[in-house]
Amino acid sequence: MGFVTGPHVLVRQFDEKTWTLEEPVVYRGRTDEFVVPEGTRTDFASVPRVFAWLVPPYGLFTAAAVLHDHLWRVLVPAGVVTPVDADGLFRRAMRELGVPFLIRWFMWGAVRWAALAGPGRRRGWLGELPRLALVTLAALPVVTVPAVAIALGFAVFAVLEQVAYLLLLLVRTVRPSDKQINRPRPDLRT
Repeated sequence: MGFVTGPHVLVRQFDEKTWTLEEPVVYRGRTDEFVVPEGTRTDFASVPRVFAWLVPPYGLFTAAAVLHDHLWRVLVPAGVVTPVDADGLFRRAMRELGVPFLIRWFMWGAVRWAALAGPGRRRGWLGELPRLALVTLAALPVVTVPAVAIALGFAVFAVLEQVAYLLLLLVRTVRPSDKQINRPRPDLRT
């Protein structure tokens, strides 16, 4: 059981946030085998930037994140896997890859909360509520203060970056230049 193709994922960058699998990723469970085909696009773990200090977009869990993306994009909509099973496979695959206990449970909790985002993703959600409540209670004191501080830092940085951009545009009107001035693009998502 586990990743037949090993824990490593071979990718090629597609754009600034998306990567394309150069080889399939194969995961064998107790009864089923899941194949994420070559050419599949992934963003690895979709972690909001304010939490990237704790969970970066890739790491020990990369193969599990790629599998989870595939389960949610292809097999959950097809009815092959339930939302609860997709998230449970994600957690189990992370355990098999050696991801530490709290990180994998925090990541599982995050994807369970994300399941509330769409009506087709909510099936089975209430049955997981007791475990999710425990994970959330454990995560809140760890992530809340740093996330708020980081969000404030991002806001201050976005303002400073906008001011610098406007100053550079102003200087260009006084002293023309061929140098490119890049417009700031603040993004708190992944």
